[in-house]
Amino acid sequence: MATQKKGSSDKIVLSTTLRRETGKKVRKLRKEGIIPANIFGRDFASRSISMTVKNFIQAYKKARATGIIYVSLDQESIPTLISNIQRDPIRDSVLHVDFRKVDLKQKIETAVPVTFIGQSEAVSVKGGVLITQSDHLMVEALPTDIPSRIEVDLTKIKEIGQEIKVSDLAKSTTFEIKEEPNKVIVSVTEHKEESVVPETTVEAPEITTEKVPEAVEGEAPTAEGATVPAATPAPAAGEKKDAKPEQKPPEKKKK
Repeated sequence: MATQKKGSSDKIVLSTTLRRETGKKVRKLRKEGIIPANIFGRDFASRSISMTVKNFIQAYKKARATGIIYVSLDQESIPTLISNIQRDPIRDSVLHVDFRKVDLKQKIETAVPVTFIGQSEAVSVKGGVLITQSDHLMVEALPTDIPSRIEVDLTKIKEIGQEIKVSDLAKSTTFEIKEEPNKVIVSVTEHKEESVVPETTVEAPEITTEKVPEAVEGEAPTAEGATVPAATPAPAAGEKKDAKPEQKPPEKKKK
């Protein structure tokens, strides 16, 4: 693991002014090339400030995310770290900046970006796929000892399936990585080709017709072609159903 930090001689100063504009008036400041910002910190009264776009860009290019910026406000020089930058989602222009006031004599925790150097043999020769799982690591250090980045050497990964964890990084005498030792930073996995499933044409079900056997008179066909007795036909109009034979009255005996 290699780290890069700025020397104490690289003091970055950002000129600012106290800001009283709020709400819709802040939009007017942005149109004039002014960026609104705040300074906050422990045991520090939050202050609203503003600065020119030019001055901020110059300071940010030197400090990046982990460098100390001395905010010049009236007669004060306030040591700060950039806590957050709000950008326009379309233009990517800076809309607002939050500065965190720090005590140069007390250690703090902050996120440091990870930079990958070299090339893994498992990728370039054996066709593996590089998977980045951590692009920032939390570190604890004095504000002036915070590295600008933590470099991870990919040449140490020789085989597919290998990975680099926090525990694999070299220890530093100026800062401590505040992450779980088994946290994976980067790994190489096997390249898997996606299987292409051929399109299948769904055919319409075949419709077959069977000839229904002719029914024998007095019989009706069943679904399987068997016959069952046909129903007795209904009597014709005016015809009596189940008519009984006419009975003659009994004859009287002659005396």
